[in-house]
Amino acid sequence: MVRHHQPRSGSVAFSPRKRAAKETPRVKSWPQEDEPKLLGLAGYKVGMTHAMMVDNDKNSPTSGMEVFTPVTVLEVPPVVVMGVRAYEKTTYGLKVITEVLADNLDKELSRKISLPKEYNQSEAIAKIQEALEETEDIKVLVHTNPKATSVPKKKPEIFECGIGGKTAEEKLNAALELLGNEVKATDIFSDGQYVDSIATTKGKGFQGPVKRWGIRIQYGKAARSSKKRHIGSMGPWTPSRTMWTVPQAGQMGYHKRTEYNKKILKIGDATDVDAVNPEGGFIKYGLVKNDYVLVKGSLPGPSKRLVILRKAMRAKGKSNDAPQINYISTKSKQGV
Repeated sequence: MVRHHQPRSGSVAFSPRKRAAKETPRVKSWPQEDEPKLLGLAGYKVGMTHAMMVDNDKNSPTSGMEVFTPVTVLEVPPVVVMGVRAYEKTTYGLKVITEVLADNLDKELSRKISLPKEYNQSEAIAKIQEALEETEDIKVLVHTNPKATSVPKKKPEIFECGIGGKTAEEKLNAALELLGNEVKATDIFSDGQYVDSIATTKGKGFQGPVKRWGIRIQYGKAARSSKKRHIGSMGPWTPSRTMWTVPQAGQMGYHKRTEYNKKILKIGDATDVDAVNPEGGFIKYGLVKNDYVLVKGSLPGPSKRLVILRKAMRAKGKSNDAPQINYISTKSKQGV
């Protein structure tokens, strides 16, 4: 008799699968770039559609052919650089020395943080320049502008973003030039470029082990009780405890995830939103009103979720040639 096994699916590397601490993801690492400009951007997931494009991957079996491609639309209004941070290297990792804030902060930021009433920016800049010798890295604080989109919120998200440069001094000079200014998607990325997407996935609540881990449903003679959707064993006698690797019920979804090497097919301007807006708008989102980014394939999270795009860290050998897009579907998604 042949026994068919169905081991549990899903990588244990993502354990413990608990809810993300916050919806705005924290990016822990940034690529090293010599060009002094921002290394990332944030946008709001609008929805998905499809496009017809010429496959420009020379290693693809459909190279040079027109192919059907699912695409995700991200609305990316300009982000604002609201602060600059200097980091020093300690035995416990990088620690903040000091920071500089912009003097023209958006009033909507008061919904998120306490705005300083009296702030001397010139003193803060002098302090951060004095600490340049012990500065290991420079990063910038960026906030989004959700009220310009179809997302029903006014409170902006704040996240830390890396900046390119060969030295800390070069990074600081570039950051101070951007301080208080808006940065658009075209200032950072280009058509055909590979990026990493970082976001919080769809939340699915408390789920059992069959849906959460993909274990098999017990067949008739295996289950001695009426229970079918449970694991056959909680583990061995020794060690005399339930190990964390045992697939059990718990939280599923709403986890921070990073997807590497997502290809940007097109960066559209706010004047060209009719090229992607379907009849009746996108389901659960509405109409795109600002600059947008078309990304090949899917992205984590539901519609309206904040997605951070970072310059690709593992794109060695990838071609950044812009593809030829012949058609983008604007058919109504209301009946789907």
